[in-house]
Amino acid sequence: MSNSVYAPLRRELYQRVLDRVDLEALRALEPDGLRRELRRLTQRLLEESGLPFNSVERVQVVTDIEHEVMGLGPLEPLLQDPTVSDILVNGPERIWVERQGRLQAAPVRFDDEPHLRRTIDRVVARVGRRIDEHSPMVDARLADGSRFNAIIPPLALDGSAVSIRKFSPDALALDRLVALGTLTAEMGQLLQALVQAKLNVLVSGGTGSGKTTMLNLLSAAIAPHERVVTIEDAAELRLQQPHVVRLETRPPNTEGAGEVTQRALVRNALRMRPDRIILGEVRGAEAFDMLQAMNTGHEGSMATVHANSARDALLRVENMVGMGPGGLPSRVARQLIASAVSVVLHLQRLSDGSRRVVSISEVTGQEGDTLLMQDLHLFEATGVDDQGRVRGHFRTTGVRPQLEPRLKALGIELPTRSPPHITETTKPA
Repeated sequence: MSNSVYAPLRRELYQRVLDRVDLEALRALEPDGLRRELRRLTQRLLEESGLPFNSVERVQVVTDIEHEVMGLGPLEPLLQDPTVSDILVNGPERIWVERQGRLQAAPVRFDDEPHLRRTIDRVVARVGRRIDEHSPMVDARLADGSRFNAIIPPLALDGSAVSIRKFSPDALALDRLVALGTLTAEMGQLLQALVQAKLNVLVSGGTGSGKTTMLNLLSAAIAPHERVVTIEDAAELRLQQPHVVRLETRPPNTEGAGEVTQRALVRNALRMRPDRIILGEVRGAEAFDMLQAMNTGHEGSMATVHANSARDALLRVENMVGMGPGGLPSRVARQLIASAVSVVLHLQRLSDGSRRVVSISEVTGQEGDTLLMQDLHLFEATGVDDQGRVRGHFRTTGVRPQLEPRLKALGIELPTRSPPHITETTKPA
């Protein structure tokens, strides 16, 4: 049966399910119970309706209706596919996925724009947010922690657009990232040592470079007895420690009131007796409060920032500090950054879709109006092979970090290696 015939019949059966039961009452059941009830009801209606589905299509339509009620409709198989990292919907008929850093068309579609809008509305309603003509953009998260963004007409000219960034339910371990070529074992040991020594780390990079994944990896080195407060626009971090408080911002309501910003949450977190504060992404005036926290006893705090390089990350933080009320002069902002941030870890998504830690840089202070930095580890691309994969190598600069005495005072020894050291890599991450 062609899709043009199958889709209307599926919609007819789905409407019969809606007419027969109270979906809100069904959703009160546990997922397994809801799934059983839906399957039982759909199969019974199939027998009663006499709709011309063959045996294979009967199995498919039961699954499709289950996805409509419990999941994201036609997107649900893509969410369950572990090889898919991003799902991009450009209107009801054009759906793309990313696999291993490459975009490809997906063999699924929505029936029409109303079908897509109903799916968006279900997601948004579950997290207590809204999307309509007055507020046509929304950020949310799915039950599995995936990041969900939607924008609807009139802003989206060719139909509603949805972007879903999937996250693995299990944080990647260091050895896995080493195997993928994201960083070397020596770099990983250094990063773990920095976290254990409670040094403040800024993770920078572009969109999709792996900043959240890296923040999860770094957090694994936090001692289990420490109290950690995380602050995010949409909760994505998956910390494994037993004492974690997760905070999430709130957008304004329909009357334009009730907004809770990251800056307000950072200020409140300071009263919650945190050992560390982890900020999902710094993007505004909360940068000042974050640096203040790092300088006033909350050592070992971490944050991410969008930037094109490690130095650009510090410049962006400086600019964001100036965005606050009565913005600080640039020189004062740099002094604050120099005393707060210990290390900048920069990630990059390369042309073949692989992700690399391209630099680990220590902030060593300030000289005049210039923030001083020294690179400890670098990734240098050397070309592209016949399969389009980026060739390159990791290189240690041979510089011993100024923070080494602090590490030694805590009994943390950095790996010894004769500088400079080069590690070749062509592995796709």
